[in-house]
Amino acid sequence: MRTTHCYTTSWDLTEGVEQQAQGFGVAATVACRGTCQTRPVSHRRRVLTALQFFARGGSSHVARALALHLPSHGWDVTLVSGSRTDLGAFGDATRFYRGLDIHPVSFDAALSSPDPLQPPAGAAPMHPSYEDRADAPDRVFASLDDDAFERQVRAWAIALSDAGAAAADVLHLHHLTPIHEAASRVAPHVPVIGHLHGTELLMLEEIADGPPPGWVHAQAWVQRMRAWAKGCEQLIVVSPSQIPRVERLLGITADRLVVVPNGFDAEVFQRRDVDRASLWHEALVEKPRGWLPAGTPGSVRYTTDELEPLVVGVTVLSASRYTEVKRLPLLIEAFARARDRARTPAGLVIVGGHPGEWQGEHPADTVARLRVEGVFLAGWYEQVELSAFLSAADVFALASVREQFGQVLVEAMACAVPLVAVNRFGPGEIVAHGETGWLVEPDDVDALAAALGEAISDPVERQRRGNLGQQVAIERYGWAALAGRVADVLDAAVVTRPS
Repeated sequence: MRTTHCYTTSWDLTEGVEQQAQGFGVAATVACRGTCQTRPVSHRRRVLTALQFFARGGSSHVARALALHLPSHGWDVTLVSGSRTDLGAFGDATRFYRGLDIHPVSFDAALSSPDPLQPPAGAAPMHPSYEDRADAPDRVFASLDDDAFERQVRAWAIALSDAGAAAADVLHLHHLTPIHEAASRVAPHVPVIGHLHGTELLMLEEIADGPPPGWVHAQAWVQRMRAWAKGCEQLIVVSPSQIPRVERLLGITADRLVVVPNGFDAEVFQRRDVDRASLWHEALVEKPRGWLPAGTPGSVRYTTDELEPLVVGVTVLSASRYTEVKRLPLLIEAFARARDRARTPAGLVIVGGHPGEWQGEHPADTVARLRVEGVFLAGWYEQVELSAFLSAADVFALASVREQFGQVLVEAMACAVPLVAVNRFGPGEIVAHGETGWLVEPDDVDALAAALGEAISDPVERQRRGNLGQQVAIERYGWAALAGRVADVLDAAVVTRPS
């Protein structure tokens, strides 16, 4: 059920996430807790936020956070998002954006049809992807022909029209997708703010380097994406390193780009006292969610005795999807080397892995191949549940080589957890080497092992870097302040749009 917009407070937004966060010893709320301004309805504006992908990744978390905080800056938010319910709680936009004005676009009928990109009449086709994964229902954009493109546009034009796009003051469109084309048909008079998260840039870079086999429609998509970018009043990017890439790939000058990093919810992500033994026992023994390549959530299960390094030693935590760029096999190998050399017992907990989705070698297969002990696959959790794991962690590690921002790094910093990451793209800008964490070069297993080993063996340095990171997170990455910067961009679009 959709709720009315918040003009004073957002108490109705907390119930679902509180229930999710409890059970691991952490009670968390996400609502603005009385920070919304009391403001006459006539002076408020409405932004329609749309994103094509079903609710799971970083851009979904950004959209939800902004929808929670923009009302305190005078903007009411309507959300349009892809959705699927075949994975239970995972991917369901109605659940993910609970309490907000959400208009889900269901992919259920498409996913149950022979070709998810050509579903029965009246059903929205499955969204494409910027990643090329064999046998995935969300095939890479660059492989889709003109007919498939037109099916996408028609479906999203209906969704935008039903959500009242033509009556919005601004459209805030995440990523460069056919939603832009649909918006130009449904609401050509409404200004558009684009929001790039970086994955679209990775696909464009692959095309520029020579498209892989099968990307036969790559150039058509390049032309579309460049046109959509140029049709935006401004484009939000998440890090300064994206600016020259956007200029080169999309032909957009820097004066039309605004840097707004991803943030964290200060009420959810903070260091709390947790009972480590109970937390790990519940997550890994009693109610496991880890999964094997041929299994379902819970097919990976551990014994109480195996948890000893997490209870008495140092816990290294990582959280990500099981995609190739995350370099989880490399992280597992580096951890094995570091643990063997360390003076302190240690365990590695990997949270994440959207059920049934992985590229390259599955982490469970890496553990078996290397015969590594002390590595635990915890499975997929909602974002608010991650705060409990961070409070039970001593180090956070992300081996991803092409992380466009790295929101989870900011959330770890907010929980006073020092970081080990790769010195490229977002992580290279978020992590201060020697101050808030350790930075290593991409795909350097020796350097990654050395950094992990130092972090595991030096509690004083862990605490120093973790405390400093927490200060930086609070000063730079709180969503309440970042939403104000986005509100300024929306305000400017309304003021500067010709009448």
